[in-house]
Amino acid sequence: MQKTVSFTRNSVNVFFHILTRCNLRCRHCYINPGQHGQADLDTDTVVDWLSLFHQSAKKSNLILLGGEPTLHPGLPEIVKAARRIGYDSVTIDTNGYLFNDILDKVRPAEVDYFSFSLDGATPETNDRIRGAGCYARCTEGIRKAIAGGFAVSVIYTVSSENAHELPLMPPLLKGLGVRRFFIQVIGIRGRSAEVESHLAEKPLQLTKTRWESLVPPVARQAADAGIATIYPKVFLAPGETFECAGNVADNYFIFPNGRVYRCPLCEDYPLHAMTIVSDRLVRTGKINEADLFTLSIPEGCVINKLVQGGNIEYGENGEPRYQIACCLLKEEVSP
Repeated sequence: MQKTVSFTRNSVNVFFHILTRCNLRCRHCYINPGQHGQADLDTDTVVDWLSLFHQSAKKSNLILLGGEPTLHPGLPEIVKAARRIGYDSVTIDTNGYLFNDILDKVRPAEVDYFSFSLDGATPETNDRIRGAGCYARCTEGIRKAIAGGFAVSVIYTVSSENAHELPLMPPLLKGLGVRRFFIQVIGIRGRSAEVESHLAEKPLQLTKTRWESLVPPVARQAADAGIATIYPKVFLAPGETFECAGNVADNYFIFPNGRVYRCPLCEDYPLHAMTIVSDRLVRTGKINEADLFTLSIPEGCVINKLVQGGNIEYGENGEPRYQIACCLLKEEVSP
């Protein structure tokens, strides 16, 4: 079954970058140390900040990110503190190296998912993007996590550099025992923006035709193999109405320097809607991303148009041929 996952006002999604440090240098990494800071937040600070975003009246979901979050020695205590605070779900995004023996220091009941990043179905493609040896370490980490009783998902960030191997992912994931699959569209920010500037003849983002002919069929293939699959809507169909998650949903993207964004596309710029100052959440002055959420343009997402408008096509009359959906609007295909 396929459905569009509408934005909900009944949940809070907290994407918390507890550090920006990483052992890898992936070609498409969106972390921008100049904008996000380079500090590792101490454990007490992370726990204090978690309390700022938990809402007891709503389902609160926490996604712990980096950099590579398992590099943080306090990660087990952060997970346990999130549960004490009352977060309904906790996910750890990882490149698969699983530092600090993290699998031995948390329990499956405390972590809803370990979500592994794998950007190729073969070592050749994945390691060209993520670095030598990453494929072997990531798939080894997936096996260890599953053997330890943890639920596992895999994230595949699709670009022109690895789209050809996306159809190979469902059988690979089924063989590994993965039951949830996220297909992501590459964002033109951080390091990928640098790569994009040298690839004028072959943009990183797929065209509408290529995306729609590739991603939905692979999602259905994965679902047929028993793997729940989620991917961004990206392109709205004729008659569909554009809606910005920033206006109707509670999504927070937190960085070690205290910046809090409501839209991930803004993260390369000082457009954050809020800042954490002395453990208090302070709204930033105009103009920030929230001022852009209310604007209406024929292209759909205003911020997409501003920061990565290469995915829009125009007709001879100068009008866009379609609208770009909010980057947080998802399609879900269930087994």
